[in-house]
Amino acid sequence: MDKSQIYHSDPAIVGGALVFTGTRVPVDSLVAHLKAGDSLEQFLDGFPSVSRAQAEGFLEQADGPESEASAAPAEV
Repeated sequence: MDKSQIYHSDPAIVGGALVFTGTRVPVDSLVAHLKAGDSLEQFLDGFPSVSRAQAEGFLEQADGPESEASAAPAEV
């Protein structure tokens, strides 16, 4: 899934915060729920406008190549 189908930012929507596409739900909301110990199911139940594919796609991108690159040792 392309990131534009998962999330976007628009100054006219929630002050420009990253939100799940087609919703007013900030992606930070998913992160906060998971950090608080909620399951993905609980988040999706609370925010039915966010699709499972969007939530899973966001989590996959958040744990993607950039994370691996930052964990790699710096070349000298």
